[in-house]
Amino acid sequence: MPLKPAVFLDRDGTLNKSIVRNGKPYPPQHIEEFELIEGVTEACTQLKKAGFLLVVVTNQPDVGRGIQSQTAVEVMHRKLKKLLPEIDHIEVCYAPGKTADHRRKPEPGMIEDAASMLGIDLATSWMIGDRWRDVECGKRAGIKTIFIDDHYDEVLTQQPDFTASSFPLAVDIILTFHASIK
Repeated sequence: MPLKPAVFLDRDGTLNKSIVRNGKPYPPQHIEEFELIEGVTEACTQLKKAGFLLVVVTNQPDVGRGIQSQTAVEVMHRKLKKLLPEIDHIEVCYAPGKTADHRRKPEPGMIEDAASMLGIDLATSWMIGDRWRDVECGKRAGIKTIFIDDHYDEVLTQQPDFTASSFPLAVDIILTFHASIK
């Protein structure tokens, strides 16, 4: 069976709105705060129609730190799957980030695990995210990266392959690139 291309998607700040305080993004803590970013639904539909698997890869360290319950995160993921039925799979890392974990971005473990489980061709896959960890994770996994620049108060550790100002524009980059190699 041939391997399939995928787009790996960060969650907070990429698909749903982050809560920004003092230039730093934070995940929503409650389901009432969980809201998709404008244009995400249509853009995910376009990716699906182009033949990509859609896989969310998200660090949720507040669970490991005891700040948020795993149940609250799972409720948000059920809502995410309901709002975006195009999503094929969600990988979550709950590690608090105090020690190394091969699944916690910027490490590529979540991408590698999903690729193995779903039969994904990393050579034709992409990572979209709004943080330095997303770009570095994609680079370490050997996939093309798109950084959504939301002007947070942080520095990229590696240069992304592309930069976009929104999720729909990131998807346009992928679809244009994908069409040019067919």
